[in-house]
Amino acid sequence: CFAHVVGFYIMIASGETVATVQPGKTALETLKNIPINIKEVKPHILLSVPALAKNFKKNIETSVKAKGKVAEWLFNNGLKVSYFYNKDGWNRGYGFSFLAYPLVALVKNTLFKKVAEAMGGELKFFVGGGALLDKELQRFYYALGIPMFQGYGLSEATPVISTNTPKRHRLGSSGILVKPLDLKILDNEGNELPIGASGEIVIKGENVMHGYWKNPKATAETIKDGWLHTGDLGYMHKDGYLYVLGRFKSLLIGSDGEKYSPEEIEETIVTQSKVIQQIMLYNNQSPYTIAVIVADKSITPERQKLLDLITEDLNRYKGKGEYSGIFPERWLPATFILAKEPFSEQNKMINSTMKMVRNKVEEAYKQEIE
Repeated sequence: CFAHVVGFYIMIASGETVATVQPGKTALETLKNIPINIKEVKPHILLSVPALAKNFKKNIETSVKAKGKVAEWLFNNGLKVSYFYNKDGWNRGYGFSFLAYPLVALVKNTLFKKVAEAMGGELKFFVGGGALLDKELQRFYYALGIPMFQGYGLSEATPVISTNTPKRHRLGSSGILVKPLDLKILDNEGNELPIGASGEIVIKGENVMHGYWKNPKATAETIKDGWLHTGDLGYMHKDGYLYVLGRFKSLLIGSDGEKYSPEEIEETIVTQSKVIQQIMLYNNQSPYTIAVIVADKSITPERQKLLDLITEDLNRYKGKGEYSGIFPERWLPATFILAKEPFSEQNKMINSTMKMVRNKVEEAYKQEIE
């Protein structure tokens, strides 16, 4: 639905040229065509999913590392200066950070220019959808001068509900609502919650579907009095930005009944780790959280070394670790299962928009989880 409405209908309506990726004989071959096609097409806008953006980031970091320690040091420090200046996008250059502008401009026109050229050289921004977009990933691309703006929606809402734009954006948020659209946040009992409180995102507008085809039962469960119950957890910021925290159904539930959304933790761990490629957190009324982890086995052939590296990465978020305090410790994995194979479309643990199908992962590792 996103590909049709945003990728084609809106582009046609505004007189744009649309290019699609050259298909290969296999999914992997198609993925390899993306960087080649980008250089050929030189796009101004790119519609993407977070998994693809992560892949680009890893490729950029690998090529910088290959140029030697000096190049890596310059690149990393260039990022730090840009992060300091950019803040969360909307407050870019506020306060004393404006003093860093000459250095930021220099870094962008020298160090980061090669990266921009690898993306065609004319890319103004990405649009990221289909899954939650990690804030660190957004900060990274924003620093390079090719921002990745997050949007939110679902097919039942044809499909855009909110989006960040070049003129109005806040990194970490899902942007401002499209017009005309009514939105409210409800608790478990269906009561409307105030600004800033988290609950289920419920919307009403002419983009809301009439119902599911020949499925009145599912329609009645999803649309009530014209309001579409998205099944997503989020809150509205006082400045009009929507924050999406994850799926209502994927919430971790502690032994005391407290609930927490796992998506942001999962995204952050994968983005900051060189060994953890995929992770699913699991807690169903237990005193502690566990994880199913897909690791990069090319790093080391020794199983114990791999387990130690994963443990080290997870410990960075606990105790006196460098990322401690970002997330409550009870929702971080106390122990983990090493997955037998990556989560993929073939084993149905990933869907077509590269989102993890949690119940399929839970089903596959039911015995280990127990």
